[in-house]
This record gives sequence, C-alpha cells and structure tokens, in this order.
Amino acid sequence: MARIDLSMPLDEGTPAFPGDPVFRSRRVRSLEKDGGYNLSILELGSHTGTHVDPPLHFVADGLPVDRLDLGQLNGPCQVLSVPPSVRRIGPSELSAVARGTERLLLKSSNSERWASRLAFFADYVALDLDGAKRLRQLGVRLIGIDSLSIEADATGSFPVHRDLLSHGVAIVEGLLLSDAPSGPAEFACLPLRIKGGDGGPARAVLSTP
Repeated sequence: MARIDLSMPLDEGTPAFPGDPVFRSRRVRSLEKDGGYNLSILELGSHTGTHVDPPLHFVADGLPVDRLDLGQLNGPCQVLSVPPSVRRIGPSELSAVARGTERLLLKSSNSERWASRLAFFADYVALDLDGAKRLRQLGVRLIGIDSLSIEADATGSFPVHRDLLSHGVAIVEGLLLSDAPSGPAEFACLPLRIKGGDGGPARAVLSTP
C-alpha cells in the first residue's frame, strides 16, 4: 500500500488565504547557543495550510474541531479529478460520485499549479453552491479540496461553507493532490485537538493499493 502525504509543509512561505495569519516560527533555544536542545515558538492561524473546517467556523452553535467525529474524518474515500478547463465544480462535474460516498476529495488544476509553485492564486477552482447541495443529497459527509477555500465568493456571504457546515458536512481545505490517483482510496486526517476550535491545521494522508 502506498501512502501519499497530502499536507502542506509549514514554513515562512506557506500560502495563506488573504487576510489570514501567516505561519511564523522562531527558535528560542538552540543546540549551538544554549546547549541541550532545540525549541521553537510557532505562530499560526486556525486555518493555516492543510486544515479542517468544523461547523463552528460558520455556525454559532456548531461543533468545534475537537468534537468532530474521527470516523467522519477517516475512512474510505473517492478522489475525483475534474477537467483542467473547469473553474467551478457543479452538479455536472459530480456525476461520477455514487450515492453513499461518505468522503470525497476534489482534485482540480489547483493541484498542478501548487506542484510547480506553492503560492496563493486568486483564480482558484472551487465548488459552487449547487454542487455542494448535490453532494449533500448523495450523502457525502466530508469534502476535501485542493484550494485554501472550498468556495470563491465575491459577496462575502460564503453560501457554500454555510450550506455544508450547517448540515454537519466537514470540509478539508489546502490538500496537495497532484500525486493522488483518481478513484477509491483510504483517507486519514487528524486536525489539532484545539478545544473549542473554529478550525484545525491537519496532517492528511491518502493510502492507495
């Protein structure tokens, strides 16, 4: 079985969604200066790099990240590749998703762009509201995507986030899927156990036969 790390590496160059905190690391003890051991202070936002959006991200009384069902975040999944020409993923692009699919990873041209340069770009591929509703109807409980936001919404109302999270669908953003083959696989995702957290940076791994 092959394991593919889908997680963004965290360093000073890790891309952040505009307006979000950027990652910083500062060494406060070092083997060279202090002897004994290395130790660093990390500064990051709750939605840094590869991360999980729990309902609390947009729903006032929604579940925080530390109370998400780990069974929802881990298990069999489908990786769905959408054509490079697609900019918004709607119902027609989701026709291959079978009813009863619980975890779906959306692989778009975002992944190839990130494979060549890990930097934020504003014209990313995203899921639209009709696509989100269709996935809910099919029974999908977790949607992962290769962008820092699952939607591209110029109005600031975030309808895709609100629709999915208000119905208990977990979102994983910032996945690196360039090496992920299309089809069935096993998904593992463990966000930091931040008590009452509105998001959680995560390590995400895909296992394929």
